[in-house]
Amino acid sequence: MYRYFIRRLIQSIPVFIGVSLITFALFYIAPGDPARLIAGQRADPEVLVQIRKSWGLDQPWYIQYIRFLGRIVRLDFGRSFKTNIPVLESILERLKATAILALFSFIIAVGIGVSAGVISAVKQYSIFDYSAMVIALLGVSAPVYWIGIILLLIFGFKLGWFPLGGYVSEYGLKAVILPAIALGTRPAAYFARLSRSSMLEVIRQEYIITARAKGVPEKIVIFKHALRNALIPVVTYAGMVIGDLLTGAVLTETIFAWPGLGRLTVQGILDRDLPVIQGTVIFIAFIYIIANLLVDISYAFIDPRIRYE
Repeated sequence: MYRYFIRRLIQSIPVFIGVSLITFALFYIAPGDPARLIAGQRADPEVLVQIRKSWGLDQPWYIQYIRFLGRIVRLDFGRSFKTNIPVLESILERLKATAILALFSFIIAVGIGVSAGVISAVKQYSIFDYSAMVIALLGVSAPVYWIGIILLLIFGFKLGWFPLGGYVSEYGLKAVILPAIALGTRPAAYFARLSRSSMLEVIRQEYIITARAKGVPEKIVIFKHALRNALIPVVTYAGMVIGDLLTGAVLTETIFAWPGLGRLTVQGILDRDLPVIQGTVIFIAFIYIIANLLVDISYAFIDPRIRYE
């Protein structure tokens, strides 16, 4: 297991370098001169030259990229063009809000999605099965921003049950309910469909049929023998969901005025604050890679038959 962990960690390095290269290219693809973004459009040419020199913008792109990689390794994402605050400090300040939103969304997605999928498989072709799959299809098809706006209009504006925006420190847990539902609806729908298909495949296996033929109680067959094996593809998807929740929070946090990483990224885009955009994208990519690494390692704990050599 230890050797597998090291090997997977090394395999993640090219992925991270690819993400850093694409992110670094934003400096060149994005319109505008970074020096003018810092000093203003009417800045003196000598000031612009001095800024380019101090920021290393007068160097060839590959030299800038190597320096960029070096700063990332030291967790130095630079300073915001607009506020001059270190980007890492802004990211860590917003990370807690995004983590709370992602956690509640994940709980909703797994709790509702997996439960609905397993019950649908056990009660295949029942009214519950048809209803759950229709709702799951709607959940997969509906965009996050549309769900968020509908929830705000009905439960925030019309009924007044939840605040229209804000954070936990201001409104308590009520503030996180609607954004968590909006963000967790689509992964819940995927969890339901995936759990159902995986469960159906497992309960048709010979060892399940044999257990039932021997008179093993149905609850033990489902929860002890079938569910554990059916969860393997679900766990795989769960790793990707963590990354999706972090990246998908960009729209949700903007709609609900949630002070997280997504809103920081959007604000960075609106301000054309390239260090903020680069820092948040690199940070989210790093979390995504770590999440997938943990998912791979968790396989062996879920199914002891799996060994990594």
